[in-house]
Amino acid sequence: MFSAMNERPDKKLLRHHMRQIREEAAARDPGAGESLADVFPMKLLERYGPVVSGYVKLNDEIDPAPLLKKLAQGGGELALPRVDPDGLISFRAWSHGEPLERGAFGLAEPAAEAPRVTPTLVLVPALAIDAKGVRLGYGKGHYDRALARLRAEGRAFACALVYQAQIIDAVPSEPHDQQMDWAVSERGSTPLFMMNALKQAAS
Repeated sequence: MFSAMNERPDKKLLRHHMRQIREEAAARDPGAGESLADVFPMKLLERYGPVVSGYVKLNDEIDPAPLLKKLAQGGGELALPRVDPDGLISFRAWSHGEPLERGAFGLAEPAAEAPRVTPTLVLVPALAIDAKGVRLGYGKGHYDRALARLRAEGRAFACALVYQAQIIDAVPSEPHDQQMDWAVSERGSTPLFMMNALKQAAS
């Protein structure tokens, strides 16, 4: 298992800094979740759906709830992550209005008996994201392991949801980090996989 204790010092410092940045962004724009839903490219659902994993916001994360409602109305089959007793994330079918439990790390998650599903479009929270698709998470490695399993089994398109202030020049990367394919903020969206392809072609 990946542990924050094994991280490079610069990543720890960046995580602390980005928590402050995110807190400030949330205070400035409490309606950012609605703005994000407005600018989210629905072509991602058409191309990489229909099963979409979202999440319930924690602390100052940008709120994905308006986007999840929009995706459901557009034909998306929603799921939420659940941290199982083995410490791994599983994805469980979920619909608006269904009750959630308080799970590990204070996360709101589906009940243990909720059906397991395999999402093909995964919406991922982040502390920061860079133009290469490197994501700064919370140091536990849950999403990296979950995405690695999904991608080993088939298609899984990862889209980070962030405030614009969380998009930075560079995030320190480690071998286990799973790249994001797209990033969406309250101001617009960025096709990270296309930018990477252009950079590789120019090099």
